[in-house]
Amino acid sequence: MLEVDYQRLAAELLRALRGKRSQRAFSRRLRYRTNISYTWESGRSFPTASRALWIAQRAGVDVRGALTAFLGPVPWLDELDPTSPEAVVRLLGELRGRRTMVDIAATMGKSRFAVARYLQGEAEPRLPDFLHLIEVCSLRLLDLLATMTDPRALPPVADSWTRLETMRRAAYQVPWSQAVLRALELVSYAELPRHVPGWIAARVGIAQKEEERCLALLQRSGQIRQERGKYVLARSQTVDTRRDPRAARQIKVWWSEVAVTRLRADAGGASSYNLFTVSDADFERLRELHRSYFQQMRAIVEQSQPCERVVLACAQMLELSPPLSQSAR
Repeated sequence: MLEVDYQRLAAELLRALRGKRSQRAFSRRLRYRTNISYTWESGRSFPTASRALWIAQRAGVDVRGALTAFLGPVPWLDELDPTSPEAVVRLLGELRGRRTMVDIAATMGKSRFAVARYLQGEAEPRLPDFLHLIEVCSLRLLDLLATMTDPRALPPVADSWTRLETMRRAAYQVPWSQAVLRALELVSYAELPRHVPGWIAARVGIAQKEEERCLALLQRSGQIRQERGKYVLARSQTVDTRRDPRAARQIKVWWSEVAVTRLRADAGGASSYNLFTVSDADFERLRELHRSYFQQMRAIVEQSQPCERVVLACAQMLELSPPLSQSAR
C-alpha cells in the first residue's frame, strides 16, 4: 500500500497538470475568474474527482485513453463521458471488485457511510480521497498517475515510482524472482533459525542456482534485505505489469509455460478445460465473469493469513477464430 499524504499528492498532481503555465493563466483556461489554481496547489480546497479528470483533459490529457490504458478495454468507457461523475462511480466500482465498504473505509481511516456514498454515487470524493480510493481498491495508483503525467515529477511518489519500475524490470528479466519473494513470506521460512540455501528452491521447484540468482537480484533492487541471518521483505508493493502490454504478454506466456510444464509433470493442482460455442452476448458475459473471478481471487489473497503456500494461478479464455461477418453467416 502506498503511504503518502494524499492532500499533498493531489496538490502536486494539479501543479503538474498546469505545467509551465502561470496559475492565473491556467485558472483562466479552466474558465475560472479567480486564481483557483493557487487555492488548489496551496491545499486550501480541491476539485471533485470528475472535475479533476476534466481539468486533466483541459490540460491536454486524453482521459478516455488514459483510463483505457489503466483498466484495459471496458464497455462503459465507450458509453460515458470519462470526466463525468458517472464515470467516476463506474471506475471505482470496477476497481473495488468484491471488497466490502467496511474494509475500504477501515483501510482509508474514513467513515463507512462516507465511503458508501462515494461508491454509490450519492456524493463525489474530492481529489485527495479519490486518489486514496484508487490506491486502496487497486494498489495501482502510481500507474493511473503515469497515464496523466510523469510520476517522477510528483515529489510525494517519485521514489515509490522509481522503486516500482525497478521491481518491474526484475519481474520481466528474472520472473522466478517473484516466486522467491512469495516464498520469503511463508511462515515456514520465518520459523527457520537462519537462511538455508536451497530451501526456497525446493519450495517453488527451481534449481538452487536460480534461487541464488533471484535473491541477488532482489537485494540489488532493494526488495529484500538480510536480517539476523535470513532474508526479509524490505517493503511490500504490488507489481502490476499491465502498464507495458508487450512485457505483460511476455510474462503471461512465461508463467503459462511454467504451468504447462508442471501439468506435463503431473505436479498436482487444479486444471481443467472446456470447449464450446456461445453467442456474442454470452461471450462478453463470460469475459466479465473471468475478470470478476480474478478480482475475487485477489481479494481473498490480500486478506489471507498465514502465508503457507506459494501458488501459481493461470487461466485463459480465448476465441479460437474471429467471428464471421454478417454477410458470411
